Amino acid sequence: MKADCSLPAAGARTASGPLGAGGPARLVWPAEAIWEAVSPLLPGFTVEVLPETASTNSELMRRARDGRMEPVLLVAEQQSAGRGRLGRGWDSKRGDSLTFSLGLPLAPRDWSGLSLAVGVSLAECLDPRIRLKWPNDLWLDDRKLAGILIETAMSGAGGQGRYAVVGVGINLAEPAAAGLATPPAWLGELRPDCQPGAVLLRVAAPLVQAIQAFEKDGFGAFKARFDARDALRDRAVTLSDGTAGSGRGTTDQGALRVQTPGGIKVVSTSEVSVRPND
Repeated sequence: MKADCSLPAAGARTASGPLGAGGPARLVWPAEAIWEAVSPLLPGFTVEVLPETASTNSELMRRARDGRMEPVLLVAEQQSAGRGRLGRGWDSKRGDSLTFSLGLPLAPRDWSGLSLAVGVSLAECLDPRIRLKWPNDLWLDDRKLAGILIETAMSGAGGQGRYAVVGVGINLAEPAAAGLATPPAWLGELRPDCQPGAVLLRVAAPLVQAIQAFEKDGFGAFKARFDARDALRDRAVTLSDGTAGSGRGTTDQGALRVQTPGGIKVVSTSEVSVRPND
């Protein structure tokens, strides 16, 4: 069952000012509304907004190593050292992007496909035109709109499962494209009046619900929804290891299936990157 991604009444849209060059003069975050929506799902949940940090993922992983593993949504108005998959940087300017990390204890039977489930939740909440590029990107017209970075830390002595840090970066306004392997897209193309606080309020509770559904039922609960938005399906692709073929969807565990001259190749590691040839 899909989560409800609808926004509350207009009065709850607390971000201020239109986005433009340099972003809004002031950002207002609906922390209380987010807390009210999420806390029934995650007892002990808190929302924290920082004017700037190096990386929200790095900060929550640092806290986890210090034994602080409570459920928290950490938002940064700006990141100075944002990180993506495979060590890539993520440019984050105040008001022009939404960067946050959700940290929570998690104990799924199988972790495979978690980034795909997160992508499904975000895409369904943001716009029907957004597609999903395995294993952790949201695309608009073959341009990268958003990225997902998931890291984990072991729980303390006697604990079960691990502490998951789910990092998300969404372009809201047009970012600089220089040096990017994939041209960027931004949410303002689809929603010209999008604001960081309103977007966060829209995606936060459904994201928690999706992660909890994944913990219970695994990627199987999301496979059909991912397949409906699969940006690589039936397209010529090349893997970073040199393999060429055509995308053939995913397995029930979220691994990428590529049709090659030698048969179906199953790619389960996110250390391999994949690009469409066209």
